[in-house]
Amino acid sequence: MKTKLLSIIAATGVFLSTSCVGFLDQIPDDVLTVEDIFKSRNYVDNYLAQIYANIPNEMAQRFVGTQYSGAWTAASDEGKYNWDFNYANNLNKSTWSTTDGTVSSYWDNYYKSIRNSTDFIDKIDGANPEEVNDALKSRYKAEARALRAMYYFWLVRIYGPVPLVNTVLPVDAPLEEVLLPRSTFDECINFITSELDIAYVDLPTIPVSSEYGRITKGMAKAFKQQALLLSASPLFNGNTDLSSLVNTDGTPLINQTYDQNKWKLAADAAKEFLTEFVPTNYKLFVVTNTDPFLQAYNSTKEVMTTEWNTEWIFARPNSDNYSQYDKTPKHVGFTTDVQGAGALGATQKMVDAYYMNNGLPITNSASTYQSSGFSQFRAPFDTKLRSTFNQWVNREPRFYVGITYNNSYWLNQGSNSNEVITNMELSGNSGRKQSTSDVSPTGYIVRKNVFNNGNNRGSVQLRLAQVYLDYAEALNEYDPNNADILIYVNLIRARAGIPIYGTGVGEVAIPASQAAMRTAIRRERQIELAFENARYFDARRWKTAAAEFGGEVYGMNMFADGNAFYERTLIETRTFRQRDYLWPIPNNEILKNVLMVQNPGW
Repeated sequence: MKTKLLSIIAATGVFLSTSCVGFLDQIPDDVLTVEDIFKSRNYVDNYLAQIYANIPNEMAQRFVGTQYSGAWTAASDEGKYNWDFNYANNLNKSTWSTTDGTVSSYWDNYYKSIRNSTDFIDKIDGANPEEVNDALKSRYKAEARALRAMYYFWLVRIYGPVPLVNTVLPVDAPLEEVLLPRSTFDECINFITSELDIAYVDLPTIPVSSEYGRITKGMAKAFKQQALLLSASPLFNGNTDLSSLVNTDGTPLINQTYDQNKWKLAADAAKEFLTEFVPTNYKLFVVTNTDPFLQAYNSTKEVMTTEWNTEWIFARPNSDNYSQYDKTPKHVGFTTDVQGAGALGATQKMVDAYYMNNGLPITNSASTYQSSGFSQFRAPFDTKLRSTFNQWVNREPRFYVGITYNNSYWLNQGSNSNEVITNMELSGNSGRKQSTSDVSPTGYIVRKNVFNNGNNRGSVQLRLAQVYLDYAEALNEYDPNNADILIYVNLIRARAGIPIYGTGVGEVAIPASQAAMRTAIRRERQIELAFENARYFDARRWKTAAAEFGGEVYGMNMFADGNAFYERTLIETRTFRQRDYLWPIPNNEILKNVLMVQNPGW
């Protein structure tokens, strides 16, 4: 009997259970076989598409694990979901478990895609040459190889070191081939980066036939740089807190000696990407406007919503847009085309992180920030002046991109004859008297990446601004006097419409030390990449998550109307334990593999 396709794609974890053998032997001979797949271009395309299918859809974070989406926004200090069922609440209380289905969902599905990628790589050279020519074979193999490396990257940034399984294990493989220990973290990163280097050779520079979302040379180089940055970061570079993470034979899985050269490797990889692809293939996205403030606002807003623009490096096409509803306020009394749940709230901490329009933090005495009172102010998304709480007046353009605050003019007025103004006070159109479920938990709603409709669309997951900041960060850690650090941080600030370091009224002072520059770069990442699933991983790799994510979370007073609404109010107190830096290895993997060791604290 021929090998059946089901034996290739049925596995949901690293290893297939031997109980599958009898079932597979009963499949009739007229079922599609592996041999049949590689006879047809259409079947080959469909197989490769199936490997792509497990790419995370981060627009679906309401239902964590659905389409491999994460808990990344609401489990960081950026936001909070009002709904109890959202898995971020488990993380924020540190009540998650090794037996949770969400814990195993990424492990199972990413390894399934790794297995399918490996099988595809092994067999594509034997595809029918009349259907799949040599050029296609080379490109398809490169795509599958890069995808396999990317799935490994997504695994290691969640779980830490994982087993490298890069042969298709038959269901009747002997036990010694099936039971594999975790590879060291350095081995994982070396494999990821070397595979991306190999794939790069046969990948196209631009998407073939405008098939956006398919792997390109730029994506391969960018993910290599991302992997090296993760490897250089404090969580995995000489982290003695993980000294107990060793295999059963005593092999340490995390290198216990800090290696500064890892930062150089990360910086070099970022520079290599920038030299090859910028500005020929990628450049910072700018929407020109005669008003500099509006130019900055529109640019930092539309970089997220203008599909496949010049800044997008890696994106997922046709993302189910749950987040559109989650970020659209309830707006009771208006037409359904402007109504949502508004249940993804931004935290007061994130609101306070944005600079003032003069480029200074609100804690700077020269910033002009006022913590109380009201002023007549016209936001860049509005049509006129409105009475606005002073905390939200004269903030930088990215603030108005990221945050819906009380009495905001809504982005999409729909078919309403009256103005749609979001009111989150207790009795407001989006307040708790309208719903205890579909309401902001904090008195703010995440606004970034809201579009003019809720249709499926491409969602960017890695863009050029992040690579700029990655490069600056890595340089600062090994060559803190390098002029490129300030150049690339200032490129981000300039596009954002705020004074660059060394300019502005009273001058925005250039950070005077390596530590001060580190703080500045991290602040810039927090703002520029807000609500883009970077903060969750950044604070972990920096080993600052315990301090940043644990403790008290504040917002507005959702149980009051009028001036009382604007009182800073404790929303919840979060718990972050040392164990929470790494996700646990799923319990069923520990039970079935005696060589699989668990992460510390679990």
